[in-house]
Amino acid sequence: MVGTGEKLMNGNRIRIRGGRIIDPSQGMDRVGDLLIEDGRIAGYDAAPSGGETVIEAAGCIVTPGLIDMHVHLREPGREEDETIETGTAAAAAGGFTSLACCPNTEPPLDSPATVEFVRQKAARARRCNVFVIACVSRNREGKELAEIGQLVQAGAVAFSDDGAPVENSELMRRAFEYCLMFDKPLLNHCEIPELARRGVMHEGKVSLVLGLAGIPAAAESVMVSRDIALAEATGGKLHVMHVSTLGSVEAIRRAKARGVRVTAELTPHHFSLTDESLRSFDSNFKMNPPLRSEEHVRECIEGLRDGTIDVIATDHAPHSKEKKMQELDRAPFGVVGLETALGLVITRLIKPGILSWSQAIEKMTANPAGILGIPKGTLAVGADADVTIIDPDVEWTVDPSRFYSKSGNTPFAGWTLQGRAKTVLVGGRVVYPFAS
Repeated sequence: MVGTGEKLMNGNRIRIRGGRIIDPSQGMDRVGDLLIEDGRIAGYDAAPSGGETVIEAAGCIVTPGLIDMHVHLREPGREEDETIETGTAAAAAGGFTSLACCPNTEPPLDSPATVEFVRQKAARARRCNVFVIACVSRNREGKELAEIGQLVQAGAVAFSDDGAPVENSELMRRAFEYCLMFDKPLLNHCEIPELARRGVMHEGKVSLVLGLAGIPAAAESVMVSRDIALAEATGGKLHVMHVSTLGSVEAIRRAKARGVRVTAELTPHHFSLTDESLRSFDSNFKMNPPLRSEEHVRECIEGLRDGTIDVIATDHAPHSKEKKMQELDRAPFGVVGLETALGLVITRLIKPGILSWSQAIEKMTANPAGILGIPKGTLAVGADADVTIIDPDVEWTVDPSRFYSKSGNTPFAGWTLQGRAKTVLVGGRVVYPFAS
């Protein structure tokens, strides 16, 4: 199914009129018109020339297309949870024009053929740009390196075994060295398995009261420190996925001060919720890393505010209803996030004044683009016309039955959020709202 912008694609000039244009890559925050010609940004505020398609944006925020650098599309192998088509539709509905998908599929994305499969399926879906994060190790087993060079040639933009950490420190060191040859980042799910084993939630007072096995904060922060040490020793580029503990934030902050090439991300569920949510025994609050206590959440938000944490990413992890409707200790970890992320950022961070619009948009556009080394996240003249138009004031209620994602495992069902994507363009073509 194509977007309503298919008819716009037949014309070659579009004017997005009267919006507040925020582009952190250019230090831009101004009200005006954005011009698109032949799928690229053509300029600002030029006089109308006739024959233009006009998209009214008065009262709206116009930004570079949002980028989510941590998404699980599940295909190939787990199409009962999500497909590339449904996942990219959810991304477009959430305001995202680009995403990077993780390699924990079945089979894993550890060969040029699997990377090419995802890229071709995404191209046919025509919803948004999909960039592939390939495996660090063969079959994600952590025993030997994947063919990094061949995967880069196939189009991989980064490397990770996400869903599981790279446990072997020697393998991790060599991965940094190989990725450095191609200037690619290494993304790690930081967790010491021996410390986290059998845990279902954050280890603390709430887990003690509920009688549930806990995952200590040290399970994350110890491996973050190890990875920082290896990145420092090799000169490699480390990106810490889904930070959740104050110890991790402090370690990243110190490493950045020393000049270590480390970046980090925070998810909306980790800045919006605490482990108190597990008192409901609802498996939609079960994710890995787990929801932490208030002190950890406060420090993670402070890390966002002071720039220690560079990126807001969703860790969109869809699971079918049948899988999530199990006892808490049996249900899989993970929640969906593509369609709620923008509303949570506006409601929980921008409206309370924790982040400015420019700071928040930078963490969802220019910063992930820079980390992944992709030519996105900007409205500079000549750039691809990937644009997100946001209505900052609209109120809406989260209803999983209306998600475009194939799964509805969200912890935010019933929440009232403020702000959401109104129109989304990819390469000058409207991909959201979808054609009826």
